[in-house]
Amino acid sequence: MKRTLARRLLALLALIAPMQIARAQAETFSLTESGQWQAEQQERDADQQVIDQARRALAEDNPSKARTLLTAWLDDPAKSRNIWRPAALRLRGDARVALHREYLALYDYEEVIRAFPESDEFLTAVERELDIAIRYANGLKRRAWGVRIFDATDVAVELLIRVQERTPGSALAERAAIELADFYYRTGDIALASEAYDLYMENFPKGPNYLKARQRRIFADIARFKGPKYDASGLIDAQIQIKELNRDAPIQAEQAGLSGGVELRIEESLAAKQLENARWYLARNEWPSARLVLRRLNREFPSTVAASRARDIMHEKGWIESAATAPQAEPPQSDDQPTVIVEPTE
Repeated sequence: MKRTLARRLLALLALIAPMQIARAQAETFSLTESGQWQAEQQERDADQQVIDQARRALAEDNPSKARTLLTAWLDDPAKSRNIWRPAALRLRGDARVALHREYLALYDYEEVIRAFPESDEFLTAVERELDIAIRYANGLKRRAWGVRIFDATDVAVELLIRVQERTPGSALAERAAIELADFYYRTGDIALASEAYDLYMENFPKGPNYLKARQRRIFADIARFKGPKYDASGLIDAQIQIKELNRDAPIQAEQAGLSGGVELRIEESLAAKQLENARWYLARNEWPSARLVLRRLNREFPSTVAASRARDIMHEKGWIESAATAPQAEPPQSDDQPTVIVEPTE
């Protein structure tokens, strides 16, 4: 008899316990004016239940179910300004990403960002777009008819720019800035890469990728130089940046290969550029300008191959002897005479 009663009590407790737990989970407490705690029953509305079911489905790796639930809820015109709409949109975007429909997910994230900028889902939606942008920037193609065939790098660039505009100065913006610069650098768009790294250094002087941006900008400036017949301003910028980097972070400059050897190669390239300018003047019989450029070349880069060739040309023209033996015959020309030197154009 006692055993039977005990079993019935245990069975009753088994039925009551879940009810008590559910009740405890649904109860909240508030402080009354008399200083007493008062329990209040909190009803979970139908909208929140849909959101919770969708979250549970995603947690159980069932994005199809989550998408179906959320789409039916979002398509209801009565839910257009519901307080749960930002969460529903963000969750459906997550479900679509899990189903490899990340381009469609962007529509959900964009609605959160544009229509609900003050919601708790705003930053999460921006972060989700950044993740998609990085995947596209690294070669992921857009789907069409079930196959990934369309290049999506233009979408990646647009999203990386938007993230910086929408969250200026944030960790998300910092990550987007370095990803955009790296994308340009990786794809060979050197001019834009140089500009993007420069903007990163300006906007994030204490950012975790500052040193990387500084080094990459130097390499980008060097790569911009196409040869002696072309503009050498990038080389001049790189030369200045290398000196500053070796002064500020010599170990990192050495590790990046931005020490002596690179500086010598830059000097050779700049000297070759000046020699090309001198030859341009010589071909047009503009002797004063040619002589001035050759003298400047010999003075600024005396140890280069181009300077050796410049001395040979000056010797052939008799300009070395006249400068050495009879300087009074012709006043020395100053480097500050813009009327004498006109930069040759192609």
